Amino acid sequence: MPDITRKTILIVDDAPENLTVLNELLQPFYRVRVATSGQKALRIAMTAPCPDLILLDIMMPDMDGYEVFERLHADSVTRDIPVIFVTAMDGMESELHGLSAGAMDYLTKPIIPSILLARVHTQLELKQAHDWLRDQNSYLETEIARRMAENELIQKVSIRALAHLTEIRDPETGNHILRTQSYVHQLALELRTHPRFKATLNNDYIHLLTRSAPLHDIGKVGIPDAILRKPGKLTAEEWAVMKTHAKLGSEAIEQAESEASGSIEFLKLAKEITHWHHEKWDGTGYPDGLAGDAIPVSARIMAVADVFDALISRRIYKAPIPLDEVLAIISAGKGRHFDPDIIDTFLAHFGAFCSIADCHSDYG
Repeated sequence: MPDITRKTILIVDDAPENLTVLNELLQPFYRVRVATSGQKALRIAMTAPCPDLILLDIMMPDMDGYEVFERLHADSVTRDIPVIFVTAMDGMESELHGLSAGAMDYLTKPIIPSILLARVHTQLELKQAHDWLRDQNSYLETEIARRMAENELIQKVSIRALAHLTEIRDPETGNHILRTQSYVHQLALELRTHPRFKATLNNDYIHLLTRSAPLHDIGKVGIPDAILRKPGKLTAEEWAVMKTHAKLGSEAIEQAESEASGSIEFLKLAKEITHWHHEKWDGTGYPDGLAGDAIPVSARIMAVADVFDALISRRIYKAPIPLDEVLAIISAGKGRHFDPDIIDTFLAHFGAFCSIADCHSDYG
C-alpha cells in the first residue's frame, strides 16, 4: 500500500474484541487510538494531535454513533475529521442514514480486512488532499492580502508624493494636504446617511474619495512661480493663468489613466476633484461653469474643504481669518458657492473640522 505517512486513526467501539481486531489490522500501517464510549471518543478527538480518520461504531450505550458524529460535526476543531461508520446494522436504510448524516463511508460487520484497509487508505488520501488544498488556499489568501496591502501602501505613498509636488512649488500651503484630506473624509462620513447622498457615499466611495483628495491641486505644478508665489493680488491675465491649474491637473490624471492597463477607480474621483473643485453651486465657478447637481459630489465636498482651509490658513497674499468670520463667510456661500445640504452638514459639525485644523496645524 502507498505510504500515508503514519496517519492517526481513532477507533470507537464499545466491544473490546472489535477494538482488538481493528487495532491489529491497522497498527502495522497507522498510529491507532481507541475509545470504548462516545464521551471518551469526543475527548480524544479534541486532543492534539487530532485523529486523521475515525472509525465509529453506531450501536453503543449512552451515546450512539450518530450522536457522536453530530457532536464532532458541530465543533470547529473536529468537524473536518472524516468518519467511517462501522456497524453490524447492514440494512440499506441504516447505510443511507449514515451517509446522509455526513459520514464519508459505511462498513458493515463482520469486517473484510482488505476492504477496510482500502477504504481507510482512500479516505486518508482524500483528507490529505483536502488539507493540502486548505493550506494552499490559506497561503494564497494571506499572500493576496499581503500584496493588496503592499499595493495600497505604494498607491498611498505615490499619491502623497505627487501631492507634495504642489507644496514644493507653493511651500506656504504647509499641511494643507493633510487637513483637506481629513476634512473630506469627515464630511463624507457625516453625509453618508443623508437622503441625497447615501446612494453615492458608501464605504468604498468614501475610501477612494479620501485617497484622491490630496491630488486636488496637482495642476498647480504647471503654474509659473511669478503667479503662484505672487504676494499681491493677481491681474486679470494672471488669474486666467492660475485658473488653468484645474484643467492641467485633470489632464495629467487623465493621461495617467489612459496609460494604465485597466480602469483605476480612484483616478476617476481624483480627476473629478481636480477638474471641478472650483465650480460653484450657482454656476459662476470654473473651469466649466457647472451648476447644482451637475457638479460631481466629490468636487462639491472638496470645494467646502478647500475653501475652509484657505480661509483659516496663512498665505503669501493674506493672513488667516478668525473662525467666527470664516463661519460667516461659509454660511453666506450656502446655495451660491456651495451645495446647501453639504453646507448644513458642515456647519452642524463645525467643531470637528476646527479640531482637524488644530491637529494638522502649520504652527505645531
